[in-house]
Amino acid sequence: MTNTLTTEEFAGQVVGDVAAAMSGVMTALGHKLGLYKAMAGAGWQTPDAIAAASGTFERYVREWLGNQVAGGYIQFDEASNRYQLPDAFLPVLVNTDSPMFLVPALEVAASLWLDEEKLLSAFKTGEGISWGQHHHRLFCGSESLFRPGYKAFLVDEWLQAVDGLTDRLKAGATVADVGCGHGASTILLANAFPQSRFMGYDLHEESIRTASERAQEDGNPGNLEFVVSDAKSYDGESFDLICFMDCLHDMGDPVGAARHARSKLKSGGVALLVEPAAGNSLGDNCHPVGRLYYAASTAVCTPCSHSQEVKAGLGAQAGPARLSAVMQEAGFSRVEQVAATPFNIILAAYA
Repeated sequence: MTNTLTTEEFAGQVVGDVAAAMSGVMTALGHKLGLYKAMAGAGWQTPDAIAAASGTFERYVREWLGNQVAGGYIQFDEASNRYQLPDAFLPVLVNTDSPMFLVPALEVAASLWLDEEKLLSAFKTGEGISWGQHHHRLFCGSESLFRPGYKAFLVDEWLQAVDGLTDRLKAGATVADVGCGHGASTILLANAFPQSRFMGYDLHEESIRTASERAQEDGNPGNLEFVVSDAKSYDGESFDLICFMDCLHDMGDPVGAARHARSKLKSGGVALLVEPAAGNSLGDNCHPVGRLYYAASTAVCTPCSHSQEVKAGLGAQAGPARLSAVMQEAGFSRVEQVAATPFNIILAAYA
């Protein structure tokens, strides 16, 4: 992987990166101020009309529109001085239930800047940064970013990719969601399978508190409970299914967490891993999604692992081969990749 750019070409690339970073703030403003929503499905509009529909000040809107046109987010018709948000962009910028809704990723990006001093220290000392030490925008951004994907794929595709699992859940199974965070996946599963029993575990006490609040807001499913626990200490009954939703690579001792899961599974039980999309080498991951995940891994995932015992530091781009090796070392008999999206790989590990 040799870079053959000239100095001028590389400077242009960096200018593009800086412009994208600054424009991320503009995208976040467009979402939070309702500018994209005001333009959605409205056809060609003047800045005055967009400002009126969103309750904002026209002069600022006009300047914001310039940034959005320059970035290719919004179309501009010079003859009529009107602007349009293409319908094809709505799933990415407006529709919060779309698995392609990416605006929350900017909250994650913002948290990295806000945690810069912690990262500078971590690089120099080798010490970790626990999940709870990060700025709260990371927690909310991650929840909002992951939830639409879980809603779109978890029940209808990922679980169905494992033979017999959906039928087992419909009949009544016991399920653990380890590293559940704000409970987006756990609540979704509890509503989808009312005959089954769900336990959400997370080490971060504030996240468990938020997950319980989310469950209350959702009608408080009676088959659901959230408990503060790390991935190697949760106790109680044995489980038919144990989920690790975008979290195993963050753990200090992923083999230990997987080994504990193996010990808590019933005969014929399954561990389901949802992980960031990745190949098995750096060369496989040299694309925009890989670049994004390596940044998140450097600032969040690897420091999180290094804040715990063992400090394995798998990273967000561990890839299916390394993840499978972790599960097999923990005692699982077979591991297979059962599904994938542009942002995730899904592995099933069989007891």
